[in-house]
Amino acid sequence: MSKLRVAGIGFTAVAALALTACSGSDSASSGSSSSAPAPSPSMSAPMSSAASGEGVTTNADVFGPACSQLPQGSSPGSLDSMGPQPVASAASTNPLLTKLVAAVKATNLVDTLNSQPAITVFAPADPAFAALGDAKFAELAGKPDQLAPILQYHVVGKRYDAKGLESAKTLESLNTAGGPLKIEGSGENMTVNGAKVLCGNIPTKNATVFVIDTVMTPGTNKN
Repeated sequence: MSKLRVAGIGFTAVAALALTACSGSDSASSGSSSSAPAPSPSMSAPMSSAASGEGVTTNADVFGPACSQLPQGSSPGSLDSMGPQPVASAASTNPLLTKLVAAVKATNLVDTLNSQPAITVFAPADPAFAALGDAKFAELAGKPDQLAPILQYHVVGKRYDAKGLESAKTLESLNTAGGPLKIEGSGENMTVNGAKVLCGNIPTKNATVFVIDTVMTPGTNKN
């Protein structure tokens, strides 16, 4: 795995990430802190639905060095297990994404993401968040109102597979003020705003997921 990077999280200029320990329980994923704010209007707004079959992948399409870390067979977190589930529920069992799931739960976005018809999620792996340091995690915990712009920047309101991303080259995330998402390279050399794809084309019921090695910061790629 490549050296994991976190692109300068701007705590005063943009938004900060608050990360907490998360449970892999599917049933627990629908719950969230009572003090967490409601999803921001832009995150709750309906997203565009992809045409039938567009961007939909199968287990055979999955690629990347971190895919081998997923459980095998029908175990929770395996490709077979995640495929039939909506994206937030599927991610809650993925051993690569426990801290991202915690952030989604903290902002009450589980149901919002699960209910969308067709989206693409660029999901930072746990080590990308860990690079912030435990002290920073503790400092930022309890600030779910500042999570939404970061999370929005990792979601695109249309479903793409890797080939679709290569063709699109530039995407607009749900955080339209955060600047474009720039796709470069292909296959295991694909990057999103410089973040390397560790495991791509992961199929879920309503999304295609690309696990990446960096927490992308809104506002850093305005060009």
